Formats: sequence, C-alpha cells, structure tokens
Amino acid sequence: MSPVTAQNRGSIAKVVSASLIGTTIEWYDFFLYTSAAALVFGKLFFPTNDPLTGTLLAFLTYAVGFLARPIGGLVFGHFGDRVGRKKLLVLSLLLMGGSTCLMGVLPTYATVGVLAPILLTLLRLVQGFALGGEWGGAVLIVSEHGDDKRRGFWASWPQCGAPGGNLLATAVLAILAATQSDEAFLSWGWRIPFLLSGILVVIGLWIRLAVSESPVFLAAQKKNDTATHAPVVEVFRKSWRAVLITIGSRMAENVSYYVITAFILVYVTTGLSLPKSVGLNAVLIGSAVHFVTIPLWGILSDRIGRRPVYLFGAIGMAVWSFAFFAMLDTKNSGVIILAATVGLVLHGAMYGPQAAFFSEQFPTRVRYTGLSVGGQLSSIAAGAVAPLIAVALFKEFGSTVPVSLYVVAMCALTVIALLAARETKGESLHSEVLAERSHVSA
Repeated sequence: MSPVTAQNRGSIAKVVSASLIGTTIEWYDFFLYTSAAALVFGKLFFPTNDPLTGTLLAFLTYAVGFLARPIGGLVFGHFGDRVGRKKLLVLSLLLMGGSTCLMGVLPTYATVGVLAPILLTLLRLVQGFALGGEWGGAVLIVSEHGDDKRRGFWASWPQCGAPGGNLLATAVLAILAATQSDEAFLSWGWRIPFLLSGILVVIGLWIRLAVSESPVFLAAQKKNDTATHAPVVEVFRKSWRAVLITIGSRMAENVSYYVITAFILVYVTTGLSLPKSVGLNAVLIGSAVHFVTIPLWGILSDRIGRRPVYLFGAIGMAVWSFAFFAMLDTKNSGVIILAATVGLVLHGAMYGPQAAFFSEQFPTRVRYTGLSVGGQLSSIAAGAVAPLIAVALFKEFGSTVPVSLYVVAMCALTVIALLAARETKGESLHSEVLAERSHVSA
C-alpha cells in the first residue's frame, strides 16, 4: 500500500476521531456499570448481611455482560463482514447508550424486590451484546483506513476509548462522591452518570454517521471477495489458529485490567477500610496516563514489532502484580496512585499494539467476525471472571497473594500465545495479499 497523502491523513484522522469518541462512550457505559457494581449495586440490588457477598452477587451480573459479548461479536461480525463496518457501529452505539440510560431509572430491590436484579441483569446483557460488536468494528474501520507502516499507531487510538471511558466514568463518580454524602449518593446520586449517557450517545452518533466505510472492505466487496457463507464457519475452518492466538493473547491483558480498575475499588474499601475516593482517584489518574501512553506503545510496535512490545507488557505485568498489592497495603494515597498508574502503563504495552496485531491475523472477508469472536471469547475466560475470582480468592484466603498468582498464570498463557504467533508488523490487510502469503507459508 502506498504512503499516506495529506488528503488521506485528514481522512484517517477523521475516522480515528469518530472511532475514539464512539469507543470512549461505549466503554464509559460499560465501566460505569463496573464501578457501580463495586460501590453501590451490592447494597441496592443484592442486599445481604455480608458486604463482600453482596459485591460478589453484583459482580455476577457484571459477568453476565461478558457472556453476551461473544454473541454480539458473532452477530455484528456476521453482518459487518457482509454489509460493512459503519452501519453496525452505529447500531452498537444506540444499543449501549439506550440500555445504560434505562439503568439510571431502574427501581431498586427495596421498591420491587427480586424484579430489580432481573431487570438490571437484562440491561447488562444488552450492554454486553452491544460492546461485543463495537470493539471489533471500531478497531477494524481504523485499521482498514490506515497505511501499513503506521497501522499500530492509528489502530491504537480506538483502544484509548477504554481508558478514556473509564476516565470519564470514574471522574463523574469521583465528583459525585466528593460533592454528595454517602447517603445521597446511595439514594439517587448514582443514577446521574447513567442518565448522562443519553447526551453522550447523541454526540457520538453525530460524529460516527459522518465516517466513510472502510476502503479495504469496499475493495473486497467490489472484487466479490466478501463472505458468501456464514463467516464464522470460515473463521473456524481456515483461521482457527488466529482465533486461538487472539484468545490467548488477551488473557493477561483482560485479567490484569479488571484487577487494577475494578478489584482495586473492592480491596481499598473493604480490605483496607479506606474511603472509596482513594481507589477512584487512583483509577482516575492511572487512566489519564494510560490514555496518553497507549498510542506511544502503538508507535513502538510499528518500529520494533507487535510481539516484542506485547511480550514486554505481559512479562512486566506478571512481576508488577506482586508490587501492586504491596503498594496498596501502605494505605498511602500517593503510593496507591503510583501502583495503579504503573500497572496501567504496563497494560498499555499489551493493549496498544493489540488492535493492529489482531486485525493482521485475519483476511478481509471474515476479519470482523474473526476479530470479534476471538476477542470476545477471551472476555468470558478472562475479563468476565477476573473480579469474581479476585474477590473470591481474597475472601477465602484473606490475602492478595493468590490474586497475584492468578494474574501471573494468565500472563504465562499470553506469553505462550505470543510465542506461537508470527510477527505481522507492516503487513497488508488486503485479502489477496494475505491469501498469497498464507499459500507461500503453507
């Protein structure tokens, strides 16, 4: 592919902006639920005598959202590989925003009893379904607009939507926590950030609708090189190795992220008896640094390769998992902030090159499906259960050492997957090039 012209640079910048804003909004919605599950949902929707048990039940509904993500990835991937990326990205934004707004008006257990957690769980399923289709489409539309030499950099920007959304959600919660009493926040204040999602969705739709369809997809469509049968069948028949690499590579990234951003809220408040603002501020500052460093890791992956950068993040995270909790145990706010920040920077070394790395594993005709299914299957095995396992381990052993060992085990799986993968830096995303390369290597 030829170098990007000034006109193309303007086009890719527009696509990146639209993708980043959309993913930020969707991750805001998703992480808002995560924070609320750690802080208030256990009390409002699952009242029990034991606070940790209530939190575990709240995190179970959190995990339900992950169960819906592969289904969303499969459905959105199927139609995204047939009709294009853009239409499905608009639909995912509408579904995510609508379900989040409705959460803001849900009655609690005290009002309607068991119906409250049921409604919460149903809306969580819609959230997970939408996010399952969002991630693959968002990173693809940028990857397929960008040039081969700088794909790691361009494709890393939609990844910034995760810390961006987390930053936004945590900032709103932190402001409310600082300006409201615990009673007011528990009574009605927690609803405000959920209702704000409606405004954000309108802004996101306005920007996302202006984006053009992926040129790589349009070229494949013109050459009749799109999936004729169910894309998922072709993915598992011809690209099963890429699916396994995608799943394995995400294990350390997913688990470590939710331990750092979700379990920290539980451990700081319940395990260390510190105010919730301490954990929120640590995640807030760490997410800001995370946002800035992700594109830098993407640039580095364009220069030295996807695998070396990813491997550094996985190995670094394994080591840091022990230092992280040791620093939290100091109960010093500054040290806790540093612990979360360094952890998220190491996470960025995995997350930055991830979008380009995974996109380069699949041909155009099934790329949306392969990327989404592989990425979201790993979300069940990793992200869905990470807070649950972390809370359960801490409750059972009264120590964070088992939690650290859990993170280390996931890092080992990721290292194995990366060692089994080929380096893809600078490769073309056009199907005919990938097919020719696969034929030669076979």
